Amino acid sequence: MSSLRPLFSALNSNLSCASTSATRSFPSSIRHTPRPPSSPAYPHSQCLRPTSYRCFHATPFPSYASKPPKSRDRGPKSTEDTQTDFNAMDVLRNTVAPATSIDACTTDGFALNNMARISGSGVLLVGGEAFRWRPWLRQDRKEGTINEGGVGDDGMTGRLKNAKGQFEVADEAWGVLELIYPKPDLLIIGTGPHITPISPSVRKHLIDLGIRVDVQDTRNAASQFNLLATERGVSQVAAALIPIGWKEGRS
Repeated sequence: MSSLRPLFSALNSNLSCASTSATRSFPSSIRHTPRPPSSPAYPHSQCLRPTSYRCFHATPFPSYASKPPKSRDRGPKSTEDTQTDFNAMDVLRNTVAPATSIDACTTDGFALNNMARISGSGVLLVGGEAFRWRPWLRQDRKEGTINEGGVGDDGMTGRLKNAKGQFEVADEAWGVLELIYPKPDLLIIGTGPHITPISPSVRKHLIDLGIRVDVQDTRNAASQFNLLATERGVSQVAAALIPIGWKEGRS
């Protein structure tokens, strides 16, 4: 055993020399950085500062930016017969517009494509027919001429909004939709000069009839009805429009 002691001493000295040389050969960037003493404000602070920084710029260099063209001239006009005729791409060009399509929206009514004029009320367009529509009328409201103490049949007075500011009318206002069959797939509601959300009760009543609902202001609703009624047919699309001159609670 005593004869092996010199050998162990030699091995220990070689290992210590090898570890010292390996430590010296490490680059300074990966050496262990001693932990600094903790400060009172940051008792658990550690030094993790990198030894070098490298910046990456996402902004392209000015030399890479495209330069504006020197001229807008695109050369002589082509004489090829393969040019696209965008007028020929109008698939509804030869389709006749429905007779109940809206030609104009007035302050107190509407002008239809069949030269009919509706004044003093809204309009309900269903199945190619036009009905005068006054959903602001209530059962307890006194009708008749103004001289008799009523408001007059042509009076556009009343309320179409509930206490929450939502468009809400009685279920009797949709009586035509309950009677017709087959029912339209889509009902476009025009709420007057401005778009107004409909109440949940009105939406539920129409959905129970199997009719989808789209709400817009009257101008856009009339335009959309003209397009969809021409494309899909008046049996699939209906409209209920309030005049653009309607004023809530007007006396």
